Amino acid sequence: MTDPRVTGIDATLGLGDDGILRLRWARGIAITEEAAQTAMDKVNELCAGIRRPMLVDMATTASVSRGARAVFGKPCSASKIALLGASPVDRVIANFVLGISHLPCPTRFFTSEPEATQWLSGD
Repeated sequence: MTDPRVTGIDATLGLGDDGILRLRWARGIAITEEAAQTAMDKVNELCAGIRRPMLVDMATTASVSRGARAVFGKPCSASKIALLGASPVDRVIANFVLGISHLPCPTRFFTSEPEATQWLSGD
């Protein structure tokens, strides 16, 4: 899998041999509108017009701004999104994003990466 730094934000993005995009936000990050837009632009660039499932590792994310939630509500190349967290705080942040935002594709929160990738793969 490629795992390049996403220029302009503290995250990595790669496409696995399994066809799943993986976006990993840095620990403790406060995701701003600009960071969210940069990440989504890179997702669209990497996908080159092909819709793909995406795993977003948001473990220990500090916050997601209102502007970032608006960006995540716009269609992108992701066909479905699994949000991966580890703590009760991650779940609260994910539920806040899921509950307020109109999301353009199926999106679920997981605490298990194998369960998330299974859901993304449609198994």
